[in-house]
Amino acid sequence: MIQMEKKEIPISKELKSRIERICKFCKVNYTLTNGNVINFKGTNIAYAKPHILKVKGNDYLIFEESDFIYVNGYRKKIKFTELEKYIRL
Repeated sequence: MIQMEKKEIPISKELKSRIERICKFCKVNYTLTNGNVINFKGTNIAYAKPHILKVKGNDYLIFEESDFIYVNGYRKKIKFTELEKYIRL
């Protein structure tokens, strides 16, 4: 059986501040969950789970230092600057 090692990735202060400002400006309730890295011991396989912003039943997947946010999975991506428009919908 393959063992997994999980390490939490803390959200940077800058990213957290940007997200909080947008959500407060839009007057929405939200939850923000730290991402993590999962390493599968004995292999060279790793998975990076992004930070997850939950707003109005939608999940916004956010990677540090990325200009894009993925909406409800990896099929649809938007620019970080468009997040406010999507939250208001």
